[in-house]
Amino acid sequence: MNAVRLHAFGPAENLTHERTAVPVPAPGQVRIAVAAAGVHLLDTSLRQGIQGPPAPLPELPTVPGREVAGTVDALGPGTDPAWLGRDVVVHLGFAPGGYAEYAVADAARLHPVPDGLDAARAVAMIGTGRTALGILQFADLGPGSVALVPAAAGGIGTLLVQYAKNAGATVVALAGGAAKTAVAAANGADLALDYTDPAWPEAVRARHPDGATVLFDSVGGATARAALGLLAPGGRHLVFGWSGGPLDLTDAERADLTARGITTRGVLGPAMLQRAGGEDPLRLLETRALAEAAAGRLRPALTRYPLARAAEAHHDLETRATTGKVVLEP
Repeated sequence: MNAVRLHAFGPAENLTHERTAVPVPAPGQVRIAVAAAGVHLLDTSLRQGIQGPPAPLPELPTVPGREVAGTVDALGPGTDPAWLGRDVVVHLGFAPGGYAEYAVADAARLHPVPDGLDAARAVAMIGTGRTALGILQFADLGPGSVALVPAAAGGIGTLLVQYAKNAGATVVALAGGAAKTAVAAANGADLALDYTDPAWPEAVRARHPDGATVLFDSVGGATARAALGLLAPGGRHLVFGWSGGPLDLTDAERADLTARGITTRGVLGPAMLQRAGGEDPLRLLETRALAEAAAGRLRPALTRYPLARAAEAHHDLETRATTGKVVLEP
């Protein structure tokens, strides 16, 4: 089969498209003829040899990729035969193998692809969608809320904008460049601003002098520092990434946040799982995400690449040249 393999940690060019053996499903597993494989920012870190959190570095050589959708074409011993021939989507967890024409997965982790949802959108929701819904558990959005969403044209940002609008909130979207701000505006943002323009904070203050109620922070750095100054007293700062670098606040800035009653909370990992509850909180979030997409309430944006262009997909994702969820299609 064709697959993308990584033989040495390093730049995107280290991803090579080559022939390798077709995997054989073990007991309790299925083999999936892959129609779409998700590309996650974490994949780019692991490719460079930068460990998680939470994912450990893979043993090399490896086939990256942890999100796949496609059709079950083979079963391992003891696997329910009802899965054969079904269209499914699955998050592989810490087991890589998604950037390929075939992948194996535990049958217990499979979800049927809902009617009306294609493989690429299903794979966007199984990882990025579940994370977005996990983050939103902490937001308490509704009429009267003003949500500030940096990276609003990204995979998670797109879904946050849509969910907030569905909840009746006002959305201020930040994105890099005119093309991405246009995407955010078309996605429903009430105000879409280019964060590379130094004047963007003043534009937010002019429209919302009372401040925003929640900041969805996946970027950190200078953008987050400016955005924190726009939160209303009692506002919430929800942290789930730092693509723009660390947020190094001064003692005076921290004191100001405390005085204004601003709460900062990391919302990934154990906090997200505890809030979701249940015996399998990740699966619960996956199920909810797929249902939201199937009902048309959440519509993941996609940037699609052929499998053979995985290195280009990684490069573009790292340089913020993509919008929405990046997906490889064999």
